[in-house]
Amino acid sequence: MRPNIVPEAGLQTRMGQWWEGIPVLTSAVVVVCGVIYLVCLLVGYDSFAEVCFWPSAVISRFQVYRIFTSILFHGSLLHVLFNMLALVPLGSELERIMGSVRLLYIIVLLAISSALFHLLIALLVAHNPFHPSPYFMDECAIGFSGILFSMIVIETSLSGDQTRSVFGLFNVPAKWYALILLVVFQLVMSNVSLLGHLCGILSGFAYTYGLFNVLIPGTSFFSAIESSSYLSTCVRRPKFIMSTGGNGAGYLPTHSIQTVTSSGVLSGNIWENLSSWMPQRESSAQPVTDDSRFPGRGRTLTSQTSTGNHDSTLQARLLSGSNSPERISAPTALGGERSLTGRQSAVDATAGATRPIGQQGSIPSDESVQKLVAMGFEKTQVEVALAAAEGDINVAVEILSQQG
Repeated sequence: MRPNIVPEAGLQTRMGQWWEGIPVLTSAVVVVCGVIYLVCLLVGYDSFAEVCFWPSAVISRFQVYRIFTSILFHGSLLHVLFNMLALVPLGSELERIMGSVRLLYIIVLLAISSALFHLLIALLVAHNPFHPSPYFMDECAIGFSGILFSMIVIETSLSGDQTRSVFGLFNVPAKWYALILLVVFQLVMSNVSLLGHLCGILSGFAYTYGLFNVLIPGTSFFSAIESSSYLSTCVRRPKFIMSTGGNGAGYLPTHSIQTVTSSGVLSGNIWENLSSWMPQRESSAQPVTDDSRFPGRGRTLTSQTSTGNHDSTLQARLLSGSNSPERISAPTALGGERSLTGRQSAVDATAGATRPIGQQGSIPSDESVQKLVAMGFEKTQVEVALAAAEGDINVAVEILSQQG
């Protein structure tokens, strides 16, 4: 008699589940970069000097197309594999926070700004009166890693963590995390583009400090794009994340690093050491009915209790600018994951109590306000949301994303 044992899912099933948990834009970038490299490999194309970011060619021949071709082409299999494995957890996290269309806009903005920083620094080094050097003008940079460094800076800033782990070996202050990674990569791999990565970091800091605020449109702009008939098919896909939170398919796509670990592609401590420098949050992929209230994070909901009245009341208070909003407790951190159940119970427990903003437990800092304004939210709503979230940036993002 055969024992009653449920067999483990096969590699193909696990890979399918992992892929379905990646939001649409992140998966699209992975596909595009992978297909481009595969086509180049099959046809024997290796003239990367024609598509890389080459400051001399951009200036003398005005080949601005290099700004975008340079981030889509990769020089080797390990190059594209490492970049895409790093993009999956990082891009998925930011896409769930910002939305698919907004993140695409931010990626284009970061690519252009990184290129401008690259050109500026190369020109300064080449024409400085002390020790002019044309090295950076003739450097040919290629790959998506510059954008990855920008994303690292942005996600680290939004996470609010004080320290970050470098390859699981040691912890460093979060504000120096990207720069320390830059130094480590430069020491380990001498053929990487120092200036390309550095300019990506500079673009990330420029974004987080609000220098691009005038270039980032409001939520209505992205909502208009999402409601366009040209994107109707894409918006209906389960993996598409709306810029206003949630998606039109009824459940939030999630990403669980446990699925990747067990897939057999990379396993054990090797994967942990490779991916530990990328911020990740684990969650189970499961269909739920009320997920539109929790924009973009793809976190597991441990309670199915209907709380629509509380959420609609909360939005009405935030938008009306009332002087007596209900006090909402920030969610409690449990092992790196925030408990949404704790936050909801706090809302239910204090539904009848009122407290002026000035008497709440935490006054929003200017730095927190600037970070959220840089994401395209209105300053007034940001201040109210931060006050309601007691200064917790992640909770404030969830509150703001509920507003259309």
